[in-house]
Amino acid sequence: MTNVAFHFNVLDKVVYACRLLRKATKQGAKITVTGDEHLLTLLDDTLWTFDQLEFLPHCSASATPAMLERTTIVLTPDARQSPHADVLVNLGFGMPDGFERYLRLIELVGTDMSDRTPARQRWRHYSSRGYPIQTYEVNA
Repeated sequence: MTNVAFHFNVLDKVVYACRLLRKATKQGAKITVTGDEHLLTLLDDTLWTFDQLEFLPHCSASATPAMLERTTIVLTPDARQSPHADVLVNLGFGMPDGFERYLRLIELVGTDMSDRTPARQRWRHYSSRGYPIQTYEVNA
């Protein structure tokens, strides 16, 4: 069963995701990041410049099979398209399709009500189906 974690009060989802991805890749995880195209493009750009001393290998789910096999981070609006099934990071507002096949799901939730309200709906969905949920207050 997928373990779900909500990270609340994230001021900048893209920067926070970069830190989270760096930590997860150091632990050997293969990660899929999902969300809308705009946020994924912004994340892609930020991953190239986030840390001048290290590179976080990443690509789009539309990359070649060889590239997908070598990378640790896959960016895709549809989590079902990723070959990875360790960790799914959701930057979006909607329920990520195919989240059930991942070992872990991390929901990043900002401070704005337009982000918090859909997060509450996702919480209710996971909770009503018995998924274990952890919470983290990022900027309490």
